[in-house]
Amino acid sequence: MAATLEADDMLASEAVRSPVPWWMFLVTGILWLIVSLVVLRFDVTSIAAVGVLLGVVFAMATATEVVMAVSAPSWRWAHWILAVLFGIGAIWAFFHPLDAFWELAAILGFLLLMKGSLDITAGIMSRSYNDVWWLSLTTGIIEVLLAFWVSQQFFAPRAALILVWVGFMALMRGISHIAMAFGVRRIERMRIA
Repeated sequence: MAATLEADDMLASEAVRSPVPWWMFLVTGILWLIVSLVVLRFDVTSIAAVGVLLGVVFAMATATEVVMAVSAPSWRWAHWILAVLFGIGAIWAFFHPLDAFWELAAILGFLLLMKGSLDITAGIMSRSYNDVWWLSLTTGIIEVLLAFWVSQQFFAPRAALILVWVGFMALMRGISHIAMAFGVRRIERMRIA
């Protein structure tokens, strides 16, 4: 428990040094909680919300690639190509959120298989120096099993898995942003006093 509090304090102190005020973390945390509520309702609105979230992710990736293309001395052309592709993906996801959701569902099995394989490999390779190596191994095995389950042709179970996954990711992101907000606020008050 003490290690977790130390890690939270270190993360909050890093956030204090950033120009972002503490209440921005609170606002974004609340927005993530609202997104999780919408997504976890399991209806067409949820599917559209996930499609729009995919568009937001692509838009952020576009901005990141543009910054990299402007500031990176090498591989500029690759960053510009990725920026254009992510930009097209963002526009498509914003205008066709339902289609974006179903395309995400189509590749989810492949993504889970890749992620699970990497987690299994990392767990086995870190066995000599990591006491909880089995967590990574167990997570990887579960992800591979989910990959085969999601790769079936039935869209309803695939959609349900994506919605639960995105909903809980948004929920956890919201909780962590709210916790970060109060951690930053506490550190700012300690500096003032």
